[in-house]
Amino acid sequence: MIDRSPGAASVKQLADGAFGYVQPDGSWFINNCGFVDADGHAVLIDTCATERRTRALLSAVGDTVGPVTTLVNTHHHGDHTNGNYLVGGATVVGHRKTRETLLADGIQRYEGVFFTDSDWGNLELRVPDLVFDDTVTLYAGQTRIDLIHPGHAAHTTNDVLVWLPEQRLLYAGDLVFNGGSPFALMGSVAGWRAALNVIRELDPAVILPGHGPVCGLETVDAVDDYLEFVQRAAETGKAAGRSPLEQAKATDLGRFAELTEQERLAGNLHRAYAELDGEGWGAPLDLVAPLKDMLAWNGGPIRCFS
Repeated sequence: MIDRSPGAASVKQLADGAFGYVQPDGSWFINNCGFVDADGHAVLIDTCATERRTRALLSAVGDTVGPVTTLVNTHHHGDHTNGNYLVGGATVVGHRKTRETLLADGIQRYEGVFFTDSDWGNLELRVPDLVFDDTVTLYAGQTRIDLIHPGHAAHTTNDVLVWLPEQRLLYAGDLVFNGGSPFALMGSVAGWRAALNVIRELDPAVILPGHGPVCGLETVDAVDDYLEFVQRAAETGKAAGRSPLEQAKATDLGRFAELTEQERLAGNLHRAYAELDGEGWGAPLDLVAPLKDMLAWNGGPIRCFS
């Protein structure tokens, strides 16, 4: 049995003074975080979904480097932002749309409707204090950190790549999944594929994905292959007059059957269908039908181990 408890997370050194906080399994709402030594304090990349997991993260960062003084959010999803409020007096940095979306949506648990068996703890909303639109550079001591928005929707409308150019280390957020099915419902299938070219141009030596083990550019290609697969499935389904759920059920996952969270195909097809209908990358969608279709594909509520 996989140990998904907060105690199973581990700190991995990814470069000189730069670390990954890797949570095993990486399924719904079990994410990775990163942190960089800033001469006795830390720049933290993302928090966790629950109070308990975030407290474990902050303890590990404090034991390794020191207290967090700057927190970067890679996008608005709760597994990367729910724990923001626990990071004391740190300045929270994120894309402008991360702040806007969090203020509009609040903390989203989906408990009892989409997920079951989650232990969220006490959660309070905290949004970025400092926002940007395209790129901004911050420093952790002498370490340069470039924050890069790909310029359009991808996994979400507000993804941020955290790039350490001297170390060629990329904290990719959820623009890279390693072992789990990518999820484009709140962004763009086509836009995500374009954003992967931004990563390729950076040419990182090491990537910490938002979910799953540390990886390299081969995983970027694997994400791209899956997204292309979604696009082709959507084209087939539209031509056959099938709904996204009908097409999801009719689709042979082939080599992608080894990925976890396969129910995401139904949600991804809703986004791909919208793009075939001419909707812009990241255009708002009513999430009720896609969420219901993922539940239908799964045969009921989805187990969340957060």
